[in-house]
Amino acid sequence: MNAQTGQITRADTIKMDGDDPIAHLRDRFELPANDIYLDGNSLGALPRGVMERLEVAVKKEWGQGLIRSWNDTDWYPAPQRAGTAIARILGADDDEVIVCDSISVNLFKLLVGALRMRPDRKVIVSEIGNFPTDVYINTEVAEMMGCELRCVMPEDVEQAIDDAGQDLALVQLTHVHYKSGRIYDMTGITKRAQDLGGLVIWDLAHSAGCLPVQLNACNADFAVGCGYKYLNGGPGAPAFVFVAQRHFEAMNQPLRGWHGHAEPFAFTQNYKPHPTIDQMLTGTASQLATLALETAMEVFEDVDMNVLRQKNMALGDLFIALVEQELGGMGFALASPKDAEQRGSQVSLTHENGYAIMQAVIARGVVGDFRAPDILRFGFAAPYVRYVDIWDSVSHLREVMETGEWDRAEFKERRAVT
Repeated sequence: MNAQTGQITRADTIKMDGDDPIAHLRDRFELPANDIYLDGNSLGALPRGVMERLEVAVKKEWGQGLIRSWNDTDWYPAPQRAGTAIARILGADDDEVIVCDSISVNLFKLLVGALRMRPDRKVIVSEIGNFPTDVYINTEVAEMMGCELRCVMPEDVEQAIDDAGQDLALVQLTHVHYKSGRIYDMTGITKRAQDLGGLVIWDLAHSAGCLPVQLNACNADFAVGCGYKYLNGGPGAPAFVFVAQRHFEAMNQPLRGWHGHAEPFAFTQNYKPHPTIDQMLTGTASQLATLALETAMEVFEDVDMNVLRQKNMALGDLFIALVEQELGGMGFALASPKDAEQRGSQVSLTHENGYAIMQAVIARGVVGDFRAPDILRFGFAAPYVRYVDIWDSVSHLREVMETGEWDRAEFKERRAVT
């Protein structure tokens, strides 16, 4: 920090990188030389080793081994192996997480299964502003199952749980909000719902891989999450699903496919659910995608998630401080909690010209994303984002605003993916 002005300098951030205990993790990724990648909350960077693993899978295992590779190269248990790797960073037991399908499909399975476990209860509590998929699936399942979906503002969730009382069937929330980055109190909300006899389903899309989630320490019931964000599994990577072991016997998920059967290759006409987490499977896994995610998880094998969390909080704090220092009077407002303990691994800003501004900084190689109606979202994947990247990103933002660069027609034209 400049002793005379009290301002943070670029040299300060270079020193922070020098003191970073997990700076070496950046070498585990293939990163474009001229980009500052702040979009890990939509698509994580490519881990080294994934391309090589897929090349072997395609050329040798598929190309030469063909059908034999299901056995000879252990394709078949890849969903379980990848699930075990994910479980270790979610505070779950190795046999409580499996990789399959998408968040949408897995959420549907859990919602119906959980409601079947509480047949005499009719209230589902969720959030206004939850990720659209979660709301859509909640709405459809509530209609199918003859339940009432009560979506309330985030600050009213606990009261809504209490108001539901003995009619509370379940609560479904996203742990870290996709727009604001606000974190829910997983332990407190889970206990509040369970004390009334309800169940809770957590969406960990913006938690897995950036927060030290402790599912079993929270006595969580169920969770879903995706593999393509902070887990770096690649575009469209499969999702994962968590079921607490105590619920294995009672779980009755609706998408009964042959891979969830106790004896898939017996090919019986009558369904018998697998007694383990395997019951959450439906059809054959997207094998190449699952192998890519399994390999990507090697990034986390020796990582202390608490250390990683300290860095992503520090990156966010630095970003906010630099926005205040460099972008004052330019129309930006903070849409994320300022307190790092209440914020995930992202910081969101609002601006009335947010879309065009984001396109302008992306054109400069600072890659974030935009969320309607006015949010510029920056995700800080601690394994590969540096402190100096934060300085340089805010510097580009300032230049885009000072020069009016954002006000070009090409940056205002809406593209299919924002």
